[in-house]
Amino acid sequence: MTADPRALVRRAAADCLCYPEAPPGPLAELIRPVRHAAAAPLRAFLDWAGARPAGELARHYVEVFDFTQRHSLHLSWWTDGDTRRRGEALLRFKAAYRAHGLEFTGEDLPDFLPAVLEFTAATGDEALLRGHRPALELLRLALTEHGTPYAHVLTAVCATLPGPSPRDRAAALALARGGPPREQVGLDTPPYGHLGLLPVLPT
Repeated sequence: MTADPRALVRRAAADCLCYPEAPPGPLAELIRPVRHAAAAPLRAFLDWAGARPAGELARHYVEVFDFTQRHSLHLSWWTDGDTRRRGEALLRFKAAYRAHGLEFTGEDLPDFLPAVLEFTAATGDEALLRGHRPALELLRLALTEHGTPYAHVLTAVCATLPGPSPRDRAAALALARGGPPREQVGLDTPPYGHLGLLPVLPT
């Protein structure tokens, strides 16, 4: 990964959006000198997180992300919900990783936002983030309405992308009004975890 400030913000945001297993101090030091508009909201989140005991931060994460799909960190849920189309969407995430010689090996689904952020930070390929801009904006709005500082992290992520363009915003507002599809097909969402991307070995 290069020293591109947007890449640094995305990499740090990926860690912030995973279950908090370590104090955020090192992340705060990484982001402190970054000169990019996206770094400011991320610093605000890290300042808040750094002032909380580990147990309190973990409980808050669980409260925000584990009890409602309205705060889902899985990008294809916002576009396809629990429908048959979602399986095809997940395959497209895996194909994007493989196009860069990476294999998704994480315990979570390949559309897990921290995984997408790590991938984008490492490769510079913004297609997955740009293609799911409405989902990112919807999640940002949902977290803001919930009153959680995790909204700062989504604000930072969105600030690394161009726009928002009117089309992205219109798509996000339309999806917010209608909500994702609800056709159940038995897709189980694994517990939140960290990204696993490994180089694809030649056969």
